[in-house]
Order: sequence, then C-alpha cells, then structure tokens
Amino acid sequence: MYQFLLYTHSWVRWIVLALGLIVIVKSYSGWFSKKGYGKADNALAAAWVGFVLLNAVVGIVLYFGYSPLTKTALADFGAAMKNANLRFWAVEHSTIMILASIMAQVARIRIKKVRSDVKKFKLSAILYTVALVFILAGIPWDQAVRLFRF
Repeated sequence: MYQFLLYTHSWVRWIVLALGLIVIVKSYSGWFSKKGYGKADNALAAAWVGFVLLNAVVGIVLYFGYSPLTKTALADFGAAMKNANLRFWAVEHSTIMILASIMAQVARIRIKKVRSDVKKFKLSAILYTVALVFILAGIPWDQAVRLFRF
C-alpha cells in the first residue's frame, strides 16, 4: 500500500503542476484580454483544485499511516528537527503543501462568488499563482529520485 500511495502522490504532482500552469496562463490571459469567464474556465479550475486536494489527502494518508520517514520523525521529533531530511518531510513539506491546498480551495470559493468575469480572472490569476508557488516551494527538487518514480 505504501508504494502505491507514494507513486500516486508522486505522479499526481505532475497533473497538479500541468493543470496549475494551464489555469494560471488562462487566468492571466482572460484578465488582460477581458474575456468572459466560461464553463470551461470554471471546470478547469475545479479540476485543478480537485487534484490539489486529492494529492493533499494522499499525502496526509502517507504522513500519518504509511511513511517510514514520518514514523521515524514522529518517534523522536526533537532528533528529527536536527536532521534536515527528516525535518523537511515531517514539517516543511507537509506544512507548505497543506497551506497550498487551503489557498487553492479558499481561492476557488472566493472566485465563485465574484460576478465580474475580469475580476474572476484577476483573482484566479493572483491567488492560484500564490498557491502554485507554495506547491513549487514544497517539492523536493534536489532529490531527483523522488521526481519520477517508476
């Protein structure tokens, strides 16, 4: 189960990044060109936030149920804080990703309440960019083996 969840978490990340970039590019484009915010824009944003939340849930299940790294860190949290790798997985990665997930969901809720199409695009461009920056900051880019799991 651990390997399945880990691979799922790893590969869903790429869907999150790809959809996030598409949503953000479309949002900036719609904002600056003053396009109408249509059903496709709404569906794409919903899909992106859905994948962000899916990956957060898989990550939480890994964190509390299956990850040997977090089990080690939680067994002696003081020692884990002195180990950069354990600290990253026990605190930094999870905190950043939870904040990104919350940001994406809050953005989605706020955007749905806005009436003006231009304001919807503007708000989605700004808030989704912030959420994606958080996601990018939480990815372990220096650990290449974790980027593509086969």
